[in-house]
Amino acid sequence: MSTSSFLKTLLVFIFAKNLAAQTVTLPTIPIGTDAYLQWDRIFYQRIGMRAYMRSTYDREGNNRAADASHFLYQEADDFNVSLDVKNPGVLYFVRTNHFHGSPWHYEVDGSDFLVRETATADPIDAKKKYTKTEFLPQNLFPYPLTWTWATTKGADLMWVPIPFAQSLRLAYSRTLYGTGYYIYHSFGKGIQHLSRPLSAWSQTAPDPKVLKLINASGSDLAPKGDSVKILKKTVSLKPNQTVELAAFSGSAQTIRALEFKIPLAQALDFGKCRLRITWDRRWAPSVDVPLDLFYGAGHLHNPQKKEYLVKGFPLSIRYDAQSVYLACYWPMPFFKHARLELQERQGKSVAPIQYTIKTVPFRGDSRLAAYFHATYSDIPAPVLGQDMTFLDTDQAEGGGPWSGNFVGMSWVFSRQGRLNTLEGDPRFFFDDSKTPQAWGTGSEEWGGGGDYWGGENMTIPFAGHPVGTTEKTAKSSLDLINSAYRFLIADYFPFGKRAVIRLEHGAQNSEDEHYSGVTYWYGAPVATLKLTDEFNVCNAADQVAHQYHSPTAEAPYPLVSRYELGPDTDIRSHFIPKTRSYNTSRLYFPAESDSVRIMKGSSRFVVDLDSLNLGVLLRRKFDYLYPNQQARVWIRDGRRNTDWQEAGTWYTAGSNTCYFSYPPGGPFSKGELAQSTPVVITSNRRWREEEFLIDRQLTSGISKLEIRLEWIPDAKPLFAGKAFPASSAWSEARYWVYCYQLP
Repeated sequence: MSTSSFLKTLLVFIFAKNLAAQTVTLPTIPIGTDAYLQWDRIFYQRIGMRAYMRSTYDREGNNRAADASHFLYQEADDFNVSLDVKNPGVLYFVRTNHFHGSPWHYEVDGSDFLVRETATADPIDAKKKYTKTEFLPQNLFPYPLTWTWATTKGADLMWVPIPFAQSLRLAYSRTLYGTGYYIYHSFGKGIQHLSRPLSAWSQTAPDPKVLKLINASGSDLAPKGDSVKILKKTVSLKPNQTVELAAFSGSAQTIRALEFKIPLAQALDFGKCRLRITWDRRWAPSVDVPLDLFYGAGHLHNPQKKEYLVKGFPLSIRYDAQSVYLACYWPMPFFKHARLELQERQGKSVAPIQYTIKTVPFRGDSRLAAYFHATYSDIPAPVLGQDMTFLDTDQAEGGGPWSGNFVGMSWVFSRQGRLNTLEGDPRFFFDDSKTPQAWGTGSEEWGGGGDYWGGENMTIPFAGHPVGTTEKTAKSSLDLINSAYRFLIADYFPFGKRAVIRLEHGAQNSEDEHYSGVTYWYGAPVATLKLTDEFNVCNAADQVAHQYHSPTAEAPYPLVSRYELGPDTDIRSHFIPKTRSYNTSRLYFPAESDSVRIMKGSSRFVVDLDSLNLGVLLRRKFDYLYPNQQARVWIRDGRRNTDWQEAGTWYTAGSNTCYFSYPPGGPFSKGELAQSTPVVITSNRRWREEEFLIDRQLTSGISKLEIRLEWIPDAKPLFAGKAFPASSAWSEARYWVYCYQLP
């Protein structure tokens, strides 16, 4: 073949691949109430979508006021902003401690709407007056999408989807004990593969079908009909024996139910057996977990003879007079083969074990689906000053990359009835970001609780404290074992190459309890995010290579600072036997050095893409000293100099300075109705990384992308009469460019 013929053939091949990339049908992303009604699609890859969990956490990494009342800024005494985001998205979850902060402002696309709770009008004597409370207006926030502290024993929980097309703000009218965490999904401007067009919240009642579905928690959620195949068998387990429950082969299928029935007397021992599931003859099981923790409880001890230990949506544990019933409805697809096993590991016999497995044919694109995983972690001795890692997909089944969705946890947080272990925050990192995309206000809140659930148990569809009590009320050693669960159905977290799920052990990572847990996730052993370029804004060679131009940019300056994580040093004294002395300043998170620059105009640069991309994720490292950083993002094909197209607004609310307001008097006192008492809090955490999505409609087929950032000034004060320590500016140190691709 001649050189010219070869080049022609190559160009035709490249053109065909580019055309194929532009015509790929991506899996539809169910949004709003569709996320519940189509929850059986939760194993599909979510291309072009990100999830974030923001909260009122202590910016210094400790636990000031139990992570309450740290606000981004204040617009009025009754408008204290705790969440401020831009671009299209859906708010899926809000958690507060009791009704504190109510009335809450839900400002959607600039339109403010007040949400209250029953106790708002008379909060001082609320605990005496109310045995049942509700979100108001109740028709917009009905049970079981909302739950209040009368049921949860301390928290108000809201799972009503709130879509927004341009912006969303949450603000508290009262600041006392204004704790909260919020989960929302974010999309690139113009995204088209959604289950319905994304528009601002219509303030209409949720679909009754959603309420009916969630109300069915604890019952059989498997599909019915002729397409469902049912396998029912009974087995016995001898000491240290492994038995095969089923081996499926042939066509692609999805397991839609895995149910067990065992005699009541065998429950405790059965719970300690291991469930192992291996998909498509992979070399290691994707599920290898103790049965009790897998089904949502730290053990199957039920001295109070409750009907349900776990009445969850995808998982449940139910009792009657003679038997215990465990049911799992997580959809689990496989494409060639599946092997399910039980292992006995305590040297005990367990029998009879009745089980049912329901399967349906898998109909869809197997490339876009991910395997169900349940990963077990046992952490008998947490390391002082370090978060506990319950999942790092880089270590799963031989290592990463993995892409998929993180969908929940079940974990033991105490074996001694010490509930202060719950003060540790959840922190989740996705796709190598050094700033957690998710940071909550404590593992108690993560499990749907408040006030340590008052030492009581609680089980609702998506969160719970199914077993355990305090040291004072325990009647046996089993009562001291406390566990919690959190299931993510609409509010799951997608990832493109890596997921790291961590919890603090105690408020300053200083508790020495024995933790264990199961993380639920869907994963395919391939990345859907590929790093295609990175750019150091302050490096001269990088500036030339990326055609960087910013006429208003100031000279780079060195910055030695930290990312936001836990406390810098141990606040307790620790005895050192060798020296017979105490160490009171152990350093946990050392500072990092890099260079950064700010601009107050525009900056422009060119980055490399994979022309077969299915959308782009930009990540930026910057100095969080500068408040409310905002820029309009424009893009165009860097090879053809086409017209500029607007891709959205890149916005990060707040700064490393927030304000803290906790009026004197305390909860259920005059402090509830008091005006805010702002205290300025400036942390030493200035490094931060944030993300921006560009939808495939704007990037498909492009191999060189030119980006223009136009700074948008923001002059809002921290609160009335108090400016932020630094003036508004756009800060940039490094950029990373990831392209979405098919698995």
